[in-house]
Amino acid sequence: MRKETRVTHPAEVVLPEGNRAVVAPIYRSVKFTFDEFSQGSQSGAFHYTRGSNPTIAQLEQVLSELQEQDQGIAVASGMAAVSLALLGSLKSGDHVVIFVESYKPTRVLVREILPRYGITHSLLSITDLDAMEDVFSWPETKVVFFEAPTNPMLVVPNIPEILARAKAHQVMSILDNTFSGFHNHAQYPVDLYVHSLTKYASGHGDVMGGVVLGSNERIQHLRPFAGAFGPVLDPETAFMVLRGLKTYWVRYRQQCANARALAELLRGDDRVTQVRYPGLEDDPNHGLAVEQMQDFGAIVSFELDGGRKNTLAFADALALFTTCASLGSTESLVAPVKIYWAQDLDAAELERAGITDATIRFAVGLEHIDDLSADVIQALDLAVTKS
Repeated sequence: MRKETRVTHPAEVVLPEGNRAVVAPIYRSVKFTFDEFSQGSQSGAFHYTRGSNPTIAQLEQVLSELQEQDQGIAVASGMAAVSLALLGSLKSGDHVVIFVESYKPTRVLVREILPRYGITHSLLSITDLDAMEDVFSWPETKVVFFEAPTNPMLVVPNIPEILARAKAHQVMSILDNTFSGFHNHAQYPVDLYVHSLTKYASGHGDVMGGVVLGSNERIQHLRPFAGAFGPVLDPETAFMVLRGLKTYWVRYRQQCANARALAELLRGDDRVTQVRYPGLEDDPNHGLAVEQMQDFGAIVSFELDGGRKNTLAFADALALFTTCASLGSTESLVAPVKIYWAQDLDAAELERAGITDATIRFAVGLEHIDDLSADVIQALDLAVTKS
């Protein structure tokens, strides 16, 4: 074989019988072939990475088991997962219910983009069960999309009550379960779960991904949409998420412990006017969180005395908290909520969501809690002047 040909057709390295890699290889190939053409029709065969790939399939299997679902479709970002779940479940003339407490990009998708395709919506409050009952009864209402807890204000929805009302009217439920993680909420008959793999799954803030999880029937319905839309997850990214998942439990539990400690610290400081963390016994969402969740998450939202000026000064004064969006990574993050997640809300919607100029969100990482606590105290001392 000429050298020019060999570089295109390298010799295959086959492991001896009984010899295997401890960590599965990355299948970077876009194309897959067969010794015989008839083998291409066998169940589970791989043809083209836009449809499936062994590395991506391994990730989908792991995530499906964690969320206790049959199958999943891994895609290139969390919003790709949200878009696939919604666009694959709705058509022109349908109505979708979302909530003012939702993640901003999801609100933008539903309020600004879906109407171009004849899909209408209602923007309710996640605690208004009577309003849900009313809108679910409309014949055009086909989907309810919600988060648990909500981003960024940590409202814990009453999942059994929402699902009961939805199923009574044959409304499909889609739960963005990113904040809670894959080990939460599997006990409920949610139709589709979506997660941002960028967050707790990968855990290191260096790759992006998303996944839609559900029953065999629902995921098989979505696969043609995924193939047509093309939000393909790169196999190397899938490998990175698989690697991150190996420390998922250790990271999540430590981040929850750090978040709880910071929530208690903030609650005890008179320069902080309100703290939202479902793990606090006096949090209004604590009862539902205990019933529905195994852990309380790594997000803490709170209000500072003194309004916008003190809020921005506090964020700037922090040394260990990086000012940016996202969550679930090893490093701790801080962000003024109104600037990062509420620019699309009007005054009435901001009031319904409970967001003010003084609202801040921590996404807590893995630093030592003593260092995080000291950083918060010094930033409060430096930046916050009581009104």
